[in-house]
Order: sequence, then C-alpha cells, then structure tokens
Amino acid sequence: MSKRAPPSPDNTAQALDTAAKAALARWTASFSPAAGLLAWTDWAAHLANAPGKRLALTELALHQAGMLGQYLLAQCAGDGSAPLPSTDRRFADAAWQRWPFNVYHQQFLLAQQWWETATSGVPGVDPHHAQVAAFAARQWLDVLSPGNIPLTNPVVIRQTWEEGGANLARGARNAAEDVLREMAGQPPAGADHFRPGKEVAITPGKVVLRNRLIELLQYEPATKTVHPEPILVVPAWIMKYYILDLSPHNSLIRYLVNQGYTVFCVSWKNPDASHRDLGMDDYLSLGIGAALDTVAAIVPRRRVHATGYCLGGTLLAIAAAAMARDGDDRLASLSLFTAQTDFSEPGELGLFIDESQVSMLEAQMARTGYLRAGQMAGAFQMLRSYDLLWSRMVNDYLLGRRRPMSDLMAWNADATRMPARMHGQYLRRLFLNNDLAQNRYEVGGRPVMLGDLRLPIFSVSTETDHVAPWRSVYKLHYLSPAPLTFLLTTGGHNAGIVSEPGHPRRAYRILCRPANQTSLTADDWLAQVPQQEGSWWPAWLQWLDSQSGPANAKPPAMGAPRRGLPVLDPAPGTYVLET
Repeated sequence: MSKRAPPSPDNTAQALDTAAKAALARWTASFSPAAGLLAWTDWAAHLANAPGKRLALTELALHQAGMLGQYLLAQCAGDGSAPLPSTDRRFADAAWQRWPFNVYHQQFLLAQQWWETATSGVPGVDPHHAQVAAFAARQWLDVLSPGNIPLTNPVVIRQTWEEGGANLARGARNAAEDVLREMAGQPPAGADHFRPGKEVAITPGKVVLRNRLIELLQYEPATKTVHPEPILVVPAWIMKYYILDLSPHNSLIRYLVNQGYTVFCVSWKNPDASHRDLGMDDYLSLGIGAALDTVAAIVPRRRVHATGYCLGGTLLAIAAAAMARDGDDRLASLSLFTAQTDFSEPGELGLFIDESQVSMLEAQMARTGYLRAGQMAGAFQMLRSYDLLWSRMVNDYLLGRRRPMSDLMAWNADATRMPARMHGQYLRRLFLNNDLAQNRYEVGGRPVMLGDLRLPIFSVSTETDHVAPWRSVYKLHYLSPAPLTFLLTTGGHNAGIVSEPGHPRRAYRILCRPANQTSLTADDWLAQVPQQEGSWWPAWLQWLDSQSGPANAKPPAMGAPRRGLPVLDPAPGTYVLET
C-alpha cells in the first residue's frame, strides 16, 4: 500500500499564515493593523527624537491658545474676527458664527491645523507612513467634529426646535430603513428608481458577444450614415459599465451614437468564487482582445478608436502597447479617461496599498475567491468621509432630510466584485511595483513599453480626482512620444466625466503636444493653458472627428451571424444585472 507524501513544511506554514491573516481580516474590515501600527510607530518614534519639531508644535499650541483666548475676550466685548476664517463647508451656515458655536468650530479648526502640522515634516519618517498618520488623524478629527454631534450643531438644534423633534423621528426612520436595506443586501433608498435597462442604460443596442468575462454591446445607429471608424469603449471592471450610459440626457454613449459613430462597449461580468483564477492576462485576452476581434468581424477593414475609463483605460494602454510591440495596427486612436499609467504617485488611494495591506487582502481573497464589492467602496468612502459619510449622516439622520437619489449616485452603489488573482496582480504589478511605467510589465511573456505608442492619444483628467489625481494621469506625457492631447476638466473622478453639454458649472483646459516634442511640467501646463467654459464632450468629439473619415459610410449590421456572431440579447444584456 503506497504512502501519501507528507505535506511540504513550507506549504503548510504558508497555508497557516494565510488562514490567520484571513481570520484577522474578518475583524478589521480587511485593513491591516500592522500597516497602521508601522505608520504610527514610525511617526511617533521620529517625533520623539525631534526636539525641534516638538518645540515648534508646543509653540503652535500656545499661539493657538492665545488666539482663541483673545477671540473669546473680543466676543464678550461684541467684536473680534475669528482666528481661522472658515472655508470648511461643515460650518458654512451663519449659525456657526454665533456664541457658543463659533468657539466650538474654531476649536475644531485649530485642532485640525495643529494635527496637520504634527503629522507633516517630521524628520526621518517614511513619506508613506507620514501620509497614513495624517490620514488617520483626519479621520479621528472628523469623528469628533462639532457638526456631527446634535448638541453642538446649531443647525440641528434650530431644526429640532422648529419641528418639535420631528426631524429626529424622520432621521430614526431613515436610519432604520438603511440598516434593514443593508442587512437584506438591497440598494440604498431611491436607487430602485434607476434600474439598468429601465431608467438607465437604455441606449438601444444588442449583445453581440458573450464569453466568461464580458458581454460586448453594439449600439444601434441613430443616423443614416456614420463615420467609418467604430469606437470601442472599455470601462473599469470595478463598477458597472453604465456610468457611460446613464439617463438619456447624460449618456456619453448615446451622445456618440447621435453624432454618427458606431459604438461598442464592454460590459464586464460580476465575478464570483468560480472566477478566482482569472488574472490580468485574462482581462486582456477575454476582454479587450475578444472585443477587438468581434469589432473587426462586424466592421471589417476599419481601424478602431479605443476608449478606456479608469482601470479600463490602464488596461487599454497595456493592450495598445502590446499591439504596438507586435505590429498590430488595428487601433486608429487611444482615448483614456482618468486612467493612470504611472503609479509612482497614485494619490490618496495609495494610503491603503502597501506590502502589509496587499498581503492581508490576498489572504482574504484566497478564502473567498474575490474582493467584495463593498471593500473598495469603503476605501473610497474614507477618502471622502465628509462628502460620503458624515454629511449624509447629519442630513439623513439628524436633520431628517433625504438627499434625492440621482442616476450617478445609484450607479455608484451598484458595485462589483473582483477576482482574487487579478486584483492581487493589479495591486502588485501596477501600484506596488509600477511595472508599466518602468517597462517591466509583461504581456505574453515579454515586456511592453508605452514608449512604443505612436498613435494619437487623448487623455482626460479631472481637477478634484481622489482616485486618479490629474498630476499622476499627466505623467503619460513623460512615458510616450505619441501626439498627446491632454484635457483637464472640473469635477471629480466620476462626476467630471459625466459632463454633458449644458451641464452647469463645467469648464476645462486643453492642449495638444505634438509627437516627439518636449512636455511642460504639470504645474507649467496648468499655469499656461487657459480655462474654457462648458462641457469637454464637444472638444473630444472634435478631436475624434479629426482622426476619422467623413460620416458618409453605411452603418454596419448588428452582429455578424455569418461569422458566428449572432445577436444574443437586447442591451444592456445580462451581466450588468448580476448582483
């Protein structure tokens, strides 16, 4: 009778370590305590060994105490300006300028100023650890903000007095409804008014390809003739594709179709545990590769305007570099929306990405097979805790005012999971190692280089992007000699992209750098390029028109049955409906 070989000691130890990390992740919402402890220890130890910094902080505290004391005396005399003029939206109401609430919010602003000084400029602290320490301080300060406490918020007190407490009763009902919806796995209140295929994602089209990772949507023509070059849209797979096809009035896809373009769009599958082994190469082959092959079959002998959004843009840049390396010239142009290619300065999202944090995520994903939809959403919520958490709690639960749900808000709540292998590779190869910018990222066993790109590029970034900061997106100028048109628009990562003509308070800057020309620094670019009022969509359309043939071609048929690509379902398909 044969004996079973004993397990490898290394494998046994690794499995035990992974199980331990996964168990800890369940208690810490997948955040690494070690990462936080390392940052705090680094900051505290170096601060303890920096007598000059400690002395400066002591002097600042005494100075602030003196300013606050003078302010109190002046207020008693009926005069005096605030030590720190407030531009914080939390204290915008005039009631915050009356006693004693003016003192409450000034104390908070002074404490915020002190901690910003305390967590920056400490000699010897690792920059990443300094950023984590500053972020943690901001989070605790936000918890203790007088605006979040009913008895120190004059707006809540006034509303409660005027309504006899009815606002608090409404707030309690709102809180109970939110808890019940969360427990039942239901979307937020009001999101059911924006259902894909019903109220949003309703641009007419068909599913012309379905594989284990994507459905490819082809949209029906809205004009009698079209430009000969089709557009392939590759959205991020962290969320559903229909941010680019929201309501009819703000759908970018509908806008393109109405301007005489044949549009295809990838709709990613919402993966589950069975997809745990899908990696970045699968997203390239089953995603972009399969989509391009299908577009080529439906619109033969035509080059494609490839358009990628967020992570989809990063993946598309990798695919375009691999195609350039291999002599594949099927792309006519490359448009990238809020897509990073150099991750050396990834912005505030980098606070959650270091070796300790990635290791814990990998352990958790080894158990489940995927990253849960709410985990990334939770990270984004912490980055914008006032906008996405505290202001909502004050309005919904203390003032009893539900902010009306919008199509963009409903889409934002419709998150997706991510396969374990892919997400681990994405975090390590791009965020931690920055392989793409360093010419180390391999496709098909060989590295790809953005320096090989020669096709026209249109890059869009947004001024207040917390996910892909515009200066990080701008670094593509330093990686590729291709003709590059860079556009910077007002708004954030998502709202800045959903910027239909007629949208109020929208503006942008745009400048084209010719091929093989030297580039301005990001700060010089910002100083020299004038701002223009309005939506950026027409500017991109004008650029697309300049890269396309005249719009006098006959629209292609829907699908290509003779090539084995029949129409499968009406848009928006089935993958977008998966929860």
